[in-house]
Amino acid sequence: MTQPDTPAGPPPAALLEFAIYTADLDAAEAFYGGVLGLTRIVRADDRHVFYRVGDMVLLIFNPARTVLGGSNPDLPVPAHGAHGQGHLCFAATAAELTYWVDRLTSAGYPIEADFHWPGGARSIYLRDPAGNSLEFAEPRLWFPDA
Repeated sequence: MTQPDTPAGPPPAALLEFAIYTADLDAAEAFYGGVLGLTRIVRADDRHVFYRVGDMVLLIFNPARTVLGGSNPDLPVPAHGAHGQGHLCFAATAAELTYWVDRLTSAGYPIEADFHWPGGARSIYLRDPAGNSLEFAEPRLWFPDA
């Protein structure tokens, strides 16, 4: 695909939303709303549930429903979806990582890896109820001055 001959503008400055997929929205709500304590924005039956994460929104879709396209003709969102496990990473300070290890393991979600990167940042990894790989990491993993 060739690049159009148009003036270059600034690149996107931030992510607004991020999507993961699960067939069990009840389990997702119990984990993301209950264990993680995220604020739910909306749930639409067995189609999706959305959560606020700082300045971003986490979209959790049932792929069997979103592949069919939008259910509301006034909102012409095209069909979409993914199958299999995804990955997402939450930012956390060193103190918050200690809290999350305790909180998650006591809630029955074992930590798969607790890793210190060569630059000094720490990450922990676990699986959500759908098998998605979740990471909590110090922002200095990608932003050394953070």
